[in-house]
Amino acid sequence: MRILGVDPGTVALGYGVVEKNGSDCRALKFGCLKLSSKVPFPTRLKRIYDEIVRVINEFQPDQFAVEDLFYAENVKVALKMGHGRGVVLLAAVNHGIPTAEYSPREIKQSVAGNGAASKEQVQRMLQHLLMLDGPPEPLDASDALAVAMCHLHRMESPI
Repeated sequence: MRILGVDPGTVALGYGVVEKNGSDCRALKFGCLKLSSKVPFPTRLKRIYDEIVRVINEFQPDQFAVEDLFYAENVKVALKMGHGRGVVLLAAVNHGIPTAEYSPREIKQSVAGNGAASKEQVQRMLQHLLMLDGPPEPLDASDALAVAMCHLHRMESPI
């Protein structure tokens, strides 16, 4: 079972691919697509779509999970984030991959056991769960791995 988790953003987009085989769980790949805010917004959306499609084609995930929108005081930022999430979801749906969405609180609860855990606590737990040499970096990639692990946990013990 391979799961692609995404922490959507229009300036920094994190992604992480986790594979579960029996009781063995490992990170196959994680990273972050950095985009300049000076690049026109439609061009950034295309680059996001292209990057997610590239990862999908390379790793052929069975499931796809994305972080849901968090509360944003700035309406313009929230709208742009929504556009970014839409492009990411479109890439998954266009490839016929079952897709799930999780709130930041759900993700932290699932991975660290505390919905208010810090990003650093989540990183350390991911390091342990995925048997990594160090905490996964950058934070956007760590967040994406956490999304994938949350989905894996939800699949293993549905509520």
